[in-house]
Amino acid sequence: MTFGLIIIGDEILSGRRSDKHLPKVIELLGGRGLRLAWAEIVGDDPARITALLKRTLAGPDIVFCCGGIGATPDDHTRQCAAAALGVPLALHPEGKLLVQERIRETANEAGREPDFDAPENRQRLRMAEFPAGATLIPNPYNRIPGFTVRQHHFVPGFPVMAWPMIAWVLDTQYSALFDREPHVERAVLVYEQAEAVLTPLMERLEAAYPGVNVFSLPSVGDDRTRRHIELGVKGDPELVAPAFADMCAELDRTGVEYQPSQ
Repeated sequence: MTFGLIIIGDEILSGRRSDKHLPKVIELLGGRGLRLAWAEIVGDDPARITALLKRTLAGPDIVFCCGGIGATPDDHTRQCAAAALGVPLALHPEGKLLVQERIRETANEAGREPDFDAPENRQRLRMAEFPAGATLIPNPYNRIPGFTVRQHHFVPGFPVMAWPMIAWVLDTQYSALFDREPHVERAVLVYEQAEAVLTPLMERLEAAYPGVNVFSLPSVGDDRTRRHIELGVKGDPELVAPAFADMCAELDRTGVEYQPSQ
């Protein structure tokens, strides 16, 4: 099954904050023998968020969505998910209790009794309003849950909350998918060559070893290394091994300078 990632927030697109979710989600998936197939970033625009979710909810992918599930005016994800599904927002009973537990903890830490009818606490309860039929994702950091609808899993934008929540979803819902498709990459650094010169070799390898993907990552070089291309193959280990050996043999035959990639 295919995994996707949606990152929501004007702060990413404006540069006020740098995204950290993409590399972490790749790491979380990779540690379980899974891979990320795609990722999209969208700002805090309800129309764009709704359109994006309509598209992805109509497909079969497993999608993680980070950001915008709070209750401030610039948080639109819960409402957009409901609109994309064509269902109303509804106060989740268990979610309500979790939010109230957090309100109680915060009040007790300040040495007072919680007032659940205070305007600010009624506003906080909106964080337990999810698309009708949603299930909860536990938040080990502060109890405020995320939610799941149709293999779409919505978590906060804060990494300290989002990452353990994503790990929980993977481990509780998708463990049967772990390590089902063995995957390795083997690569070398090829020096002072143009990609056009290497393209015939790449095409031959993909034709000779179906199921193996050939990749090239050019670099103009810097103060530590010369101009080079990282040339490699990836896929099933049993297929990658002979394809990599074939690739190196051809580089040796043509006298190309190369060394193993770290």
